[in-house]
Amino acid sequence: MVKALLIIDMLKDFLEREGALCIGDTKNIVANLSSRLQEQRAQGGPVIYIMDRHRPGDAEFEMFPPHCLAGARGGEVVDELAPREGDFMVYKRRYSAFFGTDLDLTLRELGVTELELAGVCTQICVLYTAADARMLNYKVTVRSDCVASFDPEAHEFALKEMAKTLGVTVS
Repeated sequence: MVKALLIIDMLKDFLEREGALCIGDTKNIVANLSSRLQEQRAQGGPVIYIMDRHRPGDAEFEMFPPHCLAGARGGEVVDELAPREGDFMVYKRRYSAFFGTDLDLTLRELGVTELELAGVCTQICVLYTAADARMLNYKVTVRSDCVASFDPEAHEFALKEMAKTLGVTVS
């Protein structure tokens, strides 16, 4: 069984104070995820960065301000979690990391059967990635201290939804 760590949208537009969609205080999630990332690398498991990346005028900007534009600083991974050689990068334009990307193909080529999801926002990109992963029969784990949101109530709802409806192991 191969387990991959998916680091979802740990990007400057979401995590830095001046970011277009800053979720607030992110010190804890960055520290927790940094520790988890070191563990995953020490175990030799795949690390896959899921990167929100939009074109100007994207339909999503009808709901949210423009963010994570292709080629812009806001779409870069925060420095504390910077990718290394051998890590994988998957760019997405929608909430789920599976929608319109080659993530499933990449995972299957790596022999991955289990995913650990970490990142932001819990009730948006983490939840919809978890849903698609479960529909594709991946075993999914989410550590509650490695996900965050700008909406604490929605964050809690998403954790419960993942556990009770999707069968995600939430710890």
